[in-house]
Amino acid sequence: MEPVAQEDAAGEAGLPACRLVRAGASFTGKQGLDYAVGISAESVGARGIHLQLVTIPPGARARAHLHAGHETAIYALSGTSGCWYGARLEHHATVRPGDFFYIPAGVPHLPYNPSPTEPCTAVIARTDPNEQESVVLRPDLDALRPAQGPGPALGPGPDGGPTAPAPGRRGC
Repeated sequence: MEPVAQEDAAGEAGLPACRLVRAGASFTGKQGLDYAVGISAESVGARGIHLQLVTIPPGARARAHLHAGHETAIYALSGTSGCWYGARLEHHATVRPGDFFYIPAGVPHLPYNPSPTEPCTAVIARTDPNEQESVVLRPDLDALRPAQGPGPALGPGPDGGPTAPAPGRRGC
């Protein structure tokens, strides 16, 4: 189902028209999460902003990624999420309903939902008007952190793969 973008009268000749996007369409991003289509270059011809809704299912996580050259602002609506961030995902934030979370341009991050039962939903705004253009996947970082929450960085195990998280290090 495609989003419905409606033009409203501009009011004066030469002014751009306001647009309304009705809920409905969604897509799976390169990051591995599902996004509800909102305001973007693709949906309304936006030139400097992008706004969408993300829902992270219980126990799910995104792929480690960054947004090249663009800032991200997040407002949590429901559920609790965690986010590893930094050059080696060495920092962690727990984002709860009502929290705002800022991610500077170019900062690698890996959001996840630690709950086994409750989805988390957030509004995301970016300075890139395109839905996926500035997304740069960082597969080299994916194995560094567990989805469960804060814990020591995971280094390579004896077989070269990631080690398991330390016992008792579950949840945020």
